Amino acid sequence: MAGIIVAVFWAILVSFLAVVLVRLAQTLRATTKLVADVTDQAVPLLADASATVRSAQTQLDKVDAIASDVQEVTSNASALSTTVASTFGGPLVKVAAFGYGVRQALGRRGAPEPEPARGRGSARRTVIVGRTVPSARERRRERRNARGQKD
Repeated sequence: MAGIIVAVFWAILVSFLAVVLVRLAQTLRATTKLVADVTDQAVPLLADASATVRSAQTQLDKVDAIASDVQEVTSNASALSTTVASTFGGPLVKVAAFGYGVRQALGRRGAPEPEPARGRGSARRTVIVGRTVPSARERRRERRNARGQKD
């Protein structure tokens, strides 16, 4: 009787191990197939990535060349503006100053001389859109008088 019980347990154990081994074999086959598929897809992807990196490097080289050309153009424009300013700047300022002086001299010839201001009420005023604004000196004087100080 003990031999039959041991044989039954041994048969159940072997059956259980056989099922586990069959399932393990199926899992290993599926894993092998998955790795093969990933390898088949990864190789072209890596080739595409390598081509993209090469293309990006080519574009970066072109951008670098363009940037160096822009830097050269900028330095040339700076040198040209400095040359123009030093060549024409001084004489143009002198001509403008001379023209301003001539206009002032011609303007004073025909205009009568202004009368000097008399008294307190004749302080210089500025008119802005129909409103008379007192000069800065008069405003200061009014503030002092409001505080009780004299001129």
